[in-house]
Amino acid sequence: MALGSAWKRLSWLYYQYLLVTALYMLEPWERTLFNSLLVSVVGMALYTGYVFMPQHIMAILHYFEIVQ
Repeated sequence: MALGSAWKRLSWLYYQYLLVTALYMLEPWERTLFNSLLVSVVGMALYTGYVFMPQHIMAILHYFEIVQ
């Protein structure tokens, strides 16, 4: 029962995603291309944040003399 409810909720969220981004009007190959590009951009942004944010945070903390 819980698995069916979770599946229903995920399908509803996916449908909302299609409606908000207007992807329901695209053909399946266009939708796949758009989703692939979106996943790559989000992945690159997360990777960049993971790699470079600690350096920037340490620079800010050194600037304000919070860390010596």
